[in-house]
Amino acid sequence: MPSNSANPPKRKSPLRRAFRLLSALTILCLLAAGSLLGYLYQKDLPPTLDDVRSRLLDVRGNVLATFTSDGRSRDPVELSHISPLLVQATLAVEDRKFYKHTGFDLKGMARAILVNLEEGGRSQGASTLTQQLARNLYLSHEKTWTRKIKEAFYTMQLEMKYSKDEILNMYLNEIYYGHGAYGIEAAAKMYFGKSAADLDLAESAMLAGVPKGPTYYSPYNHIDNAKNRQQLILSVMAELGDITEAEAKLAAQEKLNFKPQGEKDTTVAAPYFRDYVRGLAIGLLDIDSDEFEQGGLNVYTTLDPVMQQAAEDAVGKGMDPASELETALVSIDPRTGYIKAMVGGKNYRNNQFNHALATTRQPGSSFKPIMYLAALSSKTMNGLSVFNSQPTLFHYDNNRKTYQPRNFGDKYLGEINMRQAIAASDNIYAVNTIMKIGADKVAEMAAEMGIKSPLQHVPSLALGTSPVSPLEMASAFAVIGGSGVRMPATAILKITDAKGVVLYEAPEPQGEAVAEPAAAYVLTRLMEGVFETGGTGNRVASIIKRPVAGKTGTTDTDGWMVGFTPELSTAVWVGYDKGRDIATADGRRAAPIFAQYTEKALENVPPKIFPIPDGVVSVYIDKQSGKLATADCPDKVLETFISGTEPTAYCDLHGAGEKAHRTEESVPGKNDPGEGHSLWQDIKRWWMN
Repeated sequence: MPSNSANPPKRKSPLRRAFRLLSALTILCLLAAGSLLGYLYQKDLPPTLDDVRSRLLDVRGNVLATFTSDGRSRDPVELSHISPLLVQATLAVEDRKFYKHTGFDLKGMARAILVNLEEGGRSQGASTLTQQLARNLYLSHEKTWTRKIKEAFYTMQLEMKYSKDEILNMYLNEIYYGHGAYGIEAAAKMYFGKSAADLDLAESAMLAGVPKGPTYYSPYNHIDNAKNRQQLILSVMAELGDITEAEAKLAAQEKLNFKPQGEKDTTVAAPYFRDYVRGLAIGLLDIDSDEFEQGGLNVYTTLDPVMQQAAEDAVGKGMDPASELETALVSIDPRTGYIKAMVGGKNYRNNQFNHALATTRQPGSSFKPIMYLAALSSKTMNGLSVFNSQPTLFHYDNNRKTYQPRNFGDKYLGEINMRQAIAASDNIYAVNTIMKIGADKVAEMAAEMGIKSPLQHVPSLALGTSPVSPLEMASAFAVIGGSGVRMPATAILKITDAKGVVLYEAPEPQGEAVAEPAAAYVLTRLMEGVFETGGTGNRVASIIKRPVAGKTGTTDTDGWMVGFTPELSTAVWVGYDKGRDIATADGRRAAPIFAQYTEKALENVPPKIFPIPDGVVSVYIDKQSGKLATADCPDKVLETFISGTEPTAYCDLHGAGEKAHRTEESVPGKNDPGEGHSLWQDIKRWWMN
C-alpha cells in the first residue's frame, strides 16, 4: 500500500511571530494601563495633612487656623483672587506647558536626563507643577525610586480628579514662599503687605521666583539672588508673549517696597490664642499633642474675629517693631466670661511666649480697684472717705514692720477722697485704705474676682506688688463691669470630631455674685474719673466715644491699662522679658492701645451707659465740705453711693445748712430728678462729644 507523504509544515516567519508577540504585549500593556488608570480614578487620594489636622473656629463658626506643631497655617484664596500676572510668572518659570500636558512633561524629562548624563549628576529636574503639588501634599522630598513611583501615581490621580485651574489653585495655596509663609496670599501679605489679587508685575515676578529656593531667593536674605531670578522670569514672560519687552524692562527697574522682616506675623491667625486653646483642649480631652493635631477635631471658640483684628491692629500701631518692648492684650465679655480677643506678644514669629498668661508681672496701681471694691463692699468707706495724702510711715504686723510708700514724682495732694485718689492714682490713700479694711479682705476679694496667683497679705498689696497675669486682671475687672458677678473666663465652647460628634461642650455660663451690684456700680462711677480731666487716663479720653471706666498702673518694669465698657473688659500690659526697667514713655503705650482697641472693637455697637442697679443713691455734695449740698452751696457735684452709706449731714459752710435740706439739691434715689440729671450728663458727655 503506497504511503501518502504529507507536505512538510511551513515554518512561521520570525518577523510575524515577533509582531504577534508585540501586539499581544501591547494589548496587555494597554489593558494593564487601562486597569491602572481605572483603579487610580476610583481610588481616593490620601488625606492631606490639612485634611486631618484639627481646626480652630471663631465664635461665628469660621475656620480661623489649623493646629500644627510648627505653627504652619495657610490663608487660602480662590484663583480668581490671585493676580493673573502672578499666575503667568509662576507658569513661565515652573511649568510653561502646564495647560498642555497631562501631568508629565515627557520632552522636559528627556531633556533633563540628557543634561544630567552629560554632567554626571542630577543638576536638572523636570517636575511639572502637578508633580510638585503631589509631592508637597502627600510625600516627603527624599530622592528614592519608591517615592518617584508614588509621586507618578498621585500626579495621575490629581490630573484625573481635578481641572487644571483647580490644580493650579491648590499649588499656589500650598507652595512655600519662605519665612513661615505658605501660599501666595500669606506671601503677598508678608513681603508686600497686600493681597495676592493686588500684586503688580514686578512683585509677581519676584514672588514667583522664591519657591525654587525659599532661602536662597528670599529678598530678605539675598536680594541680589532674588533680583536676578526676577529678571530671568520677566525675560521668559516676554519670550512667551505674556508681556512686552518694554514691560519687562520697566518691571525690572521698579523699586519694590518690602515690609520690614518680622514686622508682623501674617501667616498665622490669632497665634497666641490658638496655642492657649490647644493646651486647654488637650487637657479637656486627655489626649496627647499628636492625637489632638491629627484628630480632625473642630474646636469652636469664643474669639470674635473683628475684635481680634482690632486687637492686633492696636498692638501693631502702638508698639515699636524695632524695640524689645513686649505687650499683651486680653479682652473678655463681662456678661458671659467669653474671651473675645487675645494678643500674647508683639510678634509671634519672633517670640511665642504668651505674655497674656504670664503670672510674673506686677499690676501696680491697676490693682487698686480690686481693693476699693473690697472697701466699698465693707460699707465702712464710700467715695467721700478722706485720707491725708502726705509722706507716711505705716506700721503693720503688730508694729514689728514698717512700710513707707511714695507717690509718683513725690507729689502729695493733702486731704483727698476716694474719687480723687483713684483719678490721681494716689499711693498714700491706697495704703491707708488697705490698712483700714485689712490686707486679708483685699486678697479674699481678689480671689473671688478671679485672681488665682498667690498674693502677699501686706500693705504694699494695695499698690499691686504681687504678680498676676493680664488674663487675671481682665477677669477681675469683668466682675466690676458685670455688676459684681464673676463669669468664668471661657475660650472653648465645644469640641467635635471629624464626623461632628460632640466630644466636649462648655456648660451654660453660671455667674457667681462676689460683690453687691450697687458696690460695683459705685466703683464704676469712680473709675470713670480716670478718663476725665486730671485722671491718669485723660490723655486717651478723646479716642473713646463711649462710657468707659478703668485704671492705669505703672511699676519699674511694667505698664498697664485695664478698663471696661458694658460689653468688654480689657487688660493691656507692656514691659520687657528680661527684667529690664521701662522708661516713662514705654509705660504710657498701654493706654493708647487700650483706647484704640476698645473704640475699634465696638465701632458697630451703639454706646451704652453702665446699667444702674437697685440699692444705689445719688445725692448732690458740696465739694468743699463733703456734706449734702444745700441751695446755697456754690460748688456742688452729684455723687453716687451704696444706699445707706451716703452722707446724712448737710453742708453748714454756706447759707442755712440743715434748714435748707428740703431744697431740690438733695436727690436720693436712682429714679429721681437728680439721677435723671446724671443720665443727661452721661448722654451729653458720650453721645454729644
